[in-house]
Amino acid sequence: MNKSAFISRGMYFEEFEIGQRIVSPGRTVTEADVVNFAGISGDFSSIHTNAVYAKSTPFGQRVAYGLLGMSIASGLAVRTGLLEGTVIAFREIDNWKFSQPLFIGDTIHVEIEVEETKLIPRLGGGSLTLSLKIINQDDQTVMKGQWIVLVESKSGKE
Repeated sequence: MNKSAFISRGMYFEEFEIGQRIVSPGRTVTEADVVNFAGISGDFSSIHTNAVYAKSTPFGQRVAYGLLGMSIASGLAVRTGLLEGTVIAFREIDNWKFSQPLFIGDTIHVEIEVEETKLIPRLGGGSLTLSLKIINQDDQTVMKGQWIVLVESKSGKE
Protein backbone atom coordinates (compact mmCIF):
# COMPACT_ATOMS: atom_id res chain seq x y z
CA MET A 1 0.00 0.00 0.00
CA ASN A 2 1.27 3.45 -0.92
CA LYS A 3 1.99 5.34 2.31
CA SER A 4 0.55 8.56 0.89
CA ALA A 5 -2.77 6.74 0.51
CA PHE A 6 -2.66 5.55 4.11
CA ILE A 7 -4.73 7.57 6.54
CA SER A 8 -3.08 7.47 9.94
CA ARG A 9 -5.08 7.33 13.13
CA GLY A 10 -2.08 7.51 15.42
CA MET A 11 -0.82 10.49 17.33
CA TYR A 12 1.90 12.79 16.07
CA PHE A 13 4.93 13.71 18.14
CA GLU A 14 3.46 17.08 19.19
CA GLU A 15 0.34 15.41 20.58
CA PHE A 16 2.20 13.41 23.23
CA GLU A 17 2.59 14.92 26.70
CA ILE A 18 4.89 13.87 29.51
CA GLY A 19 2.83 12.02 32.12
CA GLN A 20 0.19 10.94 29.61
CA ARG A 21 -1.04 7.39 30.39
CA ILE A 22 -2.59 4.85 28.09
CA VAL A 23 -3.93 1.38 28.95
CA SER A 24 -4.17 -1.34 26.31
CA PRO A 25 -6.86 -3.96 25.97
CA GLY A 26 -6.08 -7.36 27.49
CA ARG A 27 -5.02 -10.61 25.88
CA THR A 28 -4.67 -14.15 27.20
CA VAL A 29 -1.38 -16.02 26.66
CA THR A 30 -2.26 -19.36 25.06
CA GLU A 31 -0.67 -22.74 24.56
CA ALA A 32 -0.55 -21.96 20.83
CA ASP A 33 1.42 -18.77 21.56
CA VAL A 34 4.08 -20.76 23.44
CA VAL A 35 4.29 -23.53 20.82
CA ASN A 36 4.52 -21.02 17.97
CA PHE A 37 7.15 -18.94 19.77
CA ALA A 38 9.25 -22.07 20.39
CA GLY A 39 9.13 -22.85 16.69
CA ILE A 40 9.88 -19.32 15.55
CA SER A 41 12.70 -18.72 18.04
CA GLY A 42 14.14 -22.24 18.04
CA ASP A 43 14.16 -22.12 21.86
CA PHE A 44 12.70 -25.37 23.15
CA SER A 45 13.87 -24.93 26.77
CA SER A 46 12.20 -27.43 29.09
CA ILE A 47 10.84 -24.73 31.41
CA HIS A 48 8.65 -23.63 28.49
CA THR A 49 7.95 -26.88 26.64
CA ASN A 50 8.08 -29.78 29.11
CA ALA A 51 5.20 -29.93 31.60
CA VAL A 52 6.71 -32.81 33.60
CA TYR A 53 10.03 -31.01 33.98
CA ALA A 54 8.35 -27.68 34.76
CA LYS A 55 6.44 -29.27 37.68
CA SER A 56 9.79 -29.86 39.39
CA THR A 57 10.79 -26.17 39.20
CA PRO A 58 10.00 -23.50 41.78
CA PHE A 59 7.22 -22.29 39.44
CA GLY A 60 5.48 -25.69 39.45
CA GLN A 61 4.32 -25.28 35.86
CA ARG A 62 5.53 -24.17 32.46
CA VAL A 63 6.46 -20.53 32.13
CA ALA A 64 5.70 -18.58 28.96
CA TYR A 65 8.74 -16.99 27.34
CA GLY A 66 9.56 -13.53 28.64
CA LEU A 67 10.33 -12.42 25.10
CA LEU A 68 6.93 -13.75 24.03
CA GLY A 69 5.35 -11.56 26.70
CA MET A 70 7.31 -8.62 25.38
CA SER A 71 6.16 -9.38 21.83
CA ILE A 72 2.53 -9.62 22.93
CA ALA A 73 2.98 -6.30 24.75
CA SER A 74 4.16 -4.76 21.49
CA GLY A 75 0.97 -5.96 19.79
CA LEU A 76 -1.18 -4.67 22.65
CA ALA A 77 0.53 -1.28 22.44
CA VAL A 78 -0.23 -1.19 18.71
CA ARG A 79 -3.87 -2.03 19.44
CA THR A 80 -4.20 1.25 21.35
CA GLY A 81 -3.82 3.00 17.99
CA LEU A 82 -1.33 5.50 19.41
CA LEU A 83 1.32 4.98 16.78
CA GLU A 84 -0.74 3.65 13.87
CA GLY A 85 0.70 5.30 10.79
CA THR A 86 2.89 7.74 12.72
CA VAL A 87 5.67 5.53 14.10
CA ILE A 88 8.98 5.87 12.28
CA ALA A 89 10.93 3.20 14.16
CA PHE A 90 11.21 1.22 17.37
CA ARG A 91 14.62 2.41 18.54
CA GLU A 92 15.53 1.01 21.96
CA ILE A 93 14.55 -1.08 24.94
CA ASP A 94 16.01 0.11 28.25
CA ASN A 95 15.96 -1.12 31.83
CA TRP A 96 13.80 -4.14 31.01
CA LYS A 97 13.02 -6.33 33.99
CA PHE A 98 11.15 -9.63 34.18
CA SER A 99 9.57 -9.32 37.65
CA GLN A 100 7.13 -12.24 37.84
CA PRO A 101 6.65 -15.37 35.77
CA LEU A 102 4.23 -15.23 32.87
CA PHE A 103 2.14 -18.40 32.65
CA ILE A 104 0.02 -19.96 29.94
CA GLY A 105 -3.52 -18.77 30.67
CA ASP A 106 -2.47 -15.40 32.12
CA THR A 107 -4.33 -12.41 30.73
CA ILE A 108 -2.11 -9.38 30.38
CA HIS A 109 -2.50 -5.75 29.45
CA VAL A 110 0.00 -2.93 29.03
CA GLU A 111 0.11 0.35 30.90
CA ILE A 112 2.07 2.99 29.03
CA GLU A 113 3.27 6.34 30.32
CA VAL A 114 5.06 9.01 28.29
CA GLU A 115 8.25 9.82 30.22
CA GLU A 116 10.19 11.98 27.81
CA THR A 117 9.80 13.69 24.44
CA LYS A 118 12.69 14.91 22.31
CA LEU A 119 12.21 16.69 18.99
CA ILE A 120 14.53 15.47 16.22
CA PRO A 121 13.82 17.81 13.28
CA ARG A 122 16.17 16.03 10.84
CA LEU A 123 13.94 12.94 11.12
CA GLY A 124 10.71 14.88 10.70
CA GLY A 125 9.59 13.91 14.17
CA GLY A 126 10.86 13.07 17.60
CA SER A 127 11.79 10.47 20.15
CA LEU A 128 9.40 9.27 22.83
CA THR A 129 10.53 7.44 25.94
CA LEU A 130 7.62 5.27 27.02
CA SER A 131 7.51 3.53 30.38
CA LEU A 132 5.70 0.20 30.06
CA LYS A 133 4.31 -2.17 32.62
CA ILE A 134 2.88 -5.53 31.63
CA ILE A 135 0.22 -6.38 34.19
CA ASN A 136 -1.46 -9.76 34.67
CA GLN A 137 -5.00 -10.61 35.74
CA ASP A 138 -3.97 -10.48 39.42
CA ASP A 139 -2.74 -6.89 38.99
CA GLN A 140 0.88 -8.03 39.27
CA THR A 141 3.57 -6.40 37.16
CA VAL A 142 5.18 -9.30 35.31
CA MET A 143 7.66 -7.13 33.39
CA LYS A 144 8.49 -3.49 32.95
CA GLY A 145 10.92 -1.13 31.32
CA GLN A 146 11.23 1.61 28.75
CA TRP A 147 10.74 1.64 25.01
CA ILE A 148 12.12 4.44 22.91
CA VAL A 149 10.25 5.02 19.65
CA LEU A 150 10.57 7.57 16.88
CA VAL A 151 7.33 9.24 15.84
CA GLU A 152 6.46 11.55 12.96
CA SER A 153 5.84 15.23 13.54
CA LYS A 154 2.70 16.91 12.24
CA SER A 155 4.89 19.49 10.53
CA GLY A 156 6.75 16.65 8.82
CA LYS A 157 3.46 15.60 7.17
CA GLU A 158 2.68 18.97 5.65
